[in-house]
Amino acid sequence: IMKKYNNEIKKLNEMQFNVTQKNGTEPPFSNAFDQEFREGIYVDIVSGKVLFSSSDKFDSGCGWPSFSKPIDENEVKTKKDFSNFMMRTEVRSSDADSHLGHVFNDGPNDGLRYCINSASLRFIRKEDLEKEGYQEYKKLFE
Repeated sequence: IMKKYNNEIKKLNEMQFNVTQKNGTEPPFSNAFDQEFREGIYVDIVSGKVLFSSSDKFDSGCGWPSFSKPIDENEVKTKKDFSNFMMRTEVRSSDADSHLGHVFNDGPNDGLRYCINSASLRFIRKEDLEKEGYQEYKKLFE
């Protein structure tokens, strides 16, 4: 099947490719965004579609970036994952079908915890939203 994002996939480093295309997992606590708490948005490293906001990010102590919800529910999809002798709910990006991570029912206020691999994301700081073409998301931080 010809992929819509072949050029973007070719630009991924080994970890990004392993996570997004091979359903891999990066090491906990030693990844780019676990301890990133500046204001901004997180987009799919492959498609550039907006996925999560720093406003919904929290430190869950799991070693990966955790979010209570996506910005737009339509940009993520979930599916049952029975790998590694566990039953989990996998999170994928809707457009590029990138593996992002998993979602659990142990988030804040009895909500969800989207446990997401940094390698599947690109962080765009609030200050850079306009120059990166994401100006409509500035309202999230007003």
